[in-house]
Amino acid sequence: MDWESIKKVTGILLEYLPNTLKLFAVTLLLSIPVGVLVTLLKKCRFKPVAWLTNLYILIMRGTPLMLQIIAIYYAVPMLKASFEKDGTTGFFADFIKNIDTRSDNYMFIALSVAFVLNYAAYFAEIFRGGVDSIPKGQYEASYMLGMTKMQTFFRIILPQVTKRVIPATSNEVIVLVKDTSLANIIAYAEITMKAKQQMNFYSSILPLFIAGLFYFILNAIVTLAFALIEKKFNYYR
Repeated sequence: MDWESIKKVTGILLEYLPNTLKLFAVTLLLSIPVGVLVTLLKKCRFKPVAWLTNLYILIMRGTPLMLQIIAIYYAVPMLKASFEKDGTTGFFADFIKNIDTRSDNYMFIALSVAFVLNYAAYFAEIFRGGVDSIPKGQYEASYMLGMTKMQTFFRIILPQVTKRVIPATSNEVIVLVKDTSLANIIAYAEITMKAKQQMNFYSSILPLFIAGLFYFILNAIVTLAFALIEKKFNYYR
């Protein structure tokens, strides 16, 4: 590959970089609150809820994200075909049959669901570890001062938990940046897929190295951002 070819490949990858960033942003923005919810459900005193939550976490962490993407992406088309063949009616069946499973929007939604469900399970365990690391005496002291459970959580517990989970959360976010490359298994147009196409076109591995440089730069930005966040929370030492 000459310099002009390298510039052309870089331009193509830049064109599809927003697709990668969109998947990353949606996953991060949704999986963190879902992870907090899963943490609360895991600590629920109603045992069946806690057991089901543990099962969900076990499945999400115990199976590859790639398989989860494939399963979720093909589940709706299979249900749709089954409902249309059997003539099944009803709100759920009609909703499924009205989904356009060939559209780019469906592809992105399926990817987002798979990524959010997977990463929410990991974030939930990170947050649970942070909550469990807080000494029980802090809860008791806040109750003695007349604080409610909500005040205790948001004023005393949450700031400390946030600081403690930042390093582990940073690691997961870095992994998320790289995992967005798995979207190419269902032909979602992102930089890894385009790099593979350009690699075949030019019969060169260099497009993959250019894609790797893109991920490296993105993760460098993420690392810097979390370093600044950690520095901001240093006053809790």
